[in-house]
Amino acid sequence: MNLPPVVSADEWRVTREALLVKEKEATRARDALAAERRRLPRVHIDKDYVFDGPEGKAALLDLFEGRGQLLLYHFMFGPNQEAGCDGCSMFVDQIGHLAHLHARDTSFALVSRAPMAKIEAYRSRMGWTIPWYSSFESEFNVDFGLAVTEEQAEQMPEVKAMIDNPPVWLEEWSQQVGAELKDGLREVPSWIAFAREDGTVYHTYTVTAPDPFVAPYFSFLLERTPKAPPEEPRTWRKDEYPD
Repeated sequence: MNLPPVVSADEWRVTREALLVKEKEATRARDALAAERRRLPRVHIDKDYVFDGPEGKAALLDLFEGRGQLLLYHFMFGPNQEAGCDGCSMFVDQIGHLAHLHARDTSFALVSRAPMAKIEAYRSRMGWTIPWYSSFESEFNVDFGLAVTEEQAEQMPEVKAMIDNPPVWLEEWSQQVGAELKDGLREVPSWIAFAREDGTVYHTYTVTAPDPFVAPYFSFLLERTPKAPPEEPRTWRKDEYPD
């Protein structure tokens, strides 16, 4: 383990206080960015999107569950995949009890393009209770840039390059989700936020990977430790870690 040098407690305190100044600057910058994010204009949603859920069909407004705000995580699970994305799975494993969001007038759910039967089977395997909806018969994901059509993917040089010459880790990911790259790479891990007012739904924010908001929470925790996280060629589902 490559640890930092050993110093006296007084020397550590001086160094720590110097770093704290920078951390406070970063916090103020983050708070200012968050305030600017909240001031983004909203877009009226006038298209009727219908999802499949555990209780049957649901409109976008239904996903709010009566609350004023809705956060959706686009979980990479396309209709041609046999399993959900391992990286998205790692992220969802770290989502806490939704009561804390609900108390703040915010609902949360997952959405994927896989049919509901595949979603339910995978959710059972992972042991999750988070609301998860299928947009299998909807244009929702493509309309909001959470996924691309096969035709759009063919026109994206970066996607075509990864399909034609995939790195080893991407070939392994393809095997892990049980889908060809031309299908799997059409999905984009994303967050999307909505607000409702008087029964009308508005789109307020979207962010896609790579972005800290899409990264697993344990990476935030590991930033507080002295050992740098190892370079991992792939991510793991919680039931797949080697002994």
